[in-house]
Amino acid sequence: MLNYTEVMVRYGELSTKGKNRKDFINRLAANIQKTLTDFPDLEFHPKHDRLHIVLNGTSFEEVDQRLKKVFGIQTYSPVIKTERTLEAIEKTALSLMQATFKPGMTFKVNTRRSDHHFEYDTNELNSMVGDYLFDHMDGLKAEMKHPDLVLRIEVRLDGVYISNELLQGAGGMPVGTAGKAVMMLSGGIDSPVASYLALKRGVDIEMVHFFSPPYTTDKALAKAKELTGILANYSGKINFIAVPFAEIQETIKEKLPEGYLMTIQRRFMLRLADKIREKRGGKAIFNGESVGQVASQTLDSMMAINDVTTTPVLRPVVTMDKTEIIKLAEDIGTFDLSIMPFEDCCTIFAPPRPKTKPKVDKAREYEARLDVDGLIERAMAGIEITPIYPNQKFLADKSAEDADLL
Repeated sequence: MLNYTEVMVRYGELSTKGKNRKDFINRLAANIQKTLTDFPDLEFHPKHDRLHIVLNGTSFEEVDQRLKKVFGIQTYSPVIKTERTLEAIEKTALSLMQATFKPGMTFKVNTRRSDHHFEYDTNELNSMVGDYLFDHMDGLKAEMKHPDLVLRIEVRLDGVYISNELLQGAGGMPVGTAGKAVMMLSGGIDSPVASYLALKRGVDIEMVHFFSPPYTTDKALAKAKELTGILANYSGKINFIAVPFAEIQETIKEKLPEGYLMTIQRRFMLRLADKIREKRGGKAIFNGESVGQVASQTLDSMMAINDVTTTPVLRPVVTMDKTEIIKLAEDIGTFDLSIMPFEDCCTIFAPPRPKTKPKVDKAREYEARLDVDGLIERAMAGIEITPIYPNQKFLADKSAEDADLL
């Protein structure tokens, strides 16, 4: 088994951030530390062009599972740091190749020097290390253009770093660098995907979830929290804000025409999300709307609903079709949970024929019949905030449930 000494993290898109680069790097370093907080032996050294994670005996495989989900990382490599001598470089390169090379593979040596006073230049090191490997291993075949393995040697002032894996990171921007917002999270497929895309662009999101007991069950609420736990893999922790919505839904159903039931409900949801955003210091509201998927997501409906706020309402999946959204949901691990049949408040009281082209003036007219301020005030008084951590579970284990039935 290879004894990697550290992980070398490359920033990618952060290189374009000019004078703000240091702030972005520091945020990324803090996010990485937060993600790896339960590995106490790790050391973190953020630098201008790389971030080094010194393993101190910690398994790279365990660190790898966490690191691949941290936004802001373009690529990373497990490396072995060695002395700045030709003998140490050759021996380390040999042990790394022997552990990872498989018959039939092609390879090349690629050297970079940040220390241009090192006694050998890049071409000399490529040639000498390549010759050493050929002398000590059978079946090697060099390939300069498209090799299966690239043995990377980086010569720096503090040592030489050797690796032969270049792993893709999650890309995007470090969570928190784009500011704070709230996400309107349902229990469906779309809003978790929208949440993922918001996090990828560096937005620090808090989830706002509407629940309506007794019409919605504890399992529906637990499902939304567990979806948040999956998404927390990409940010370290997400606050989950549960908003009671039953009184508002009952009032709308009792007093307003059926065709506008969905429109007025959504207007209340947006008002509440905006009040929570303001109270929590957010700059925008995100949701999972996609144009044309349901009656409340036509352009006319969006216009009628957006009428209640001037806060930016951002829709990361707005132009994606359902197939694209499902594919991304499967990739990030939310799909199977999203399709579990626990009804949320968006599906209860759903009218059979909602207006697809609601009018703003009509929506305002109908709302004037309600005690809007009182309904909003009572809902705000009942909110519950729960910090949720990566992979935190809220739904009972299915096998345990099955056992209880026996």
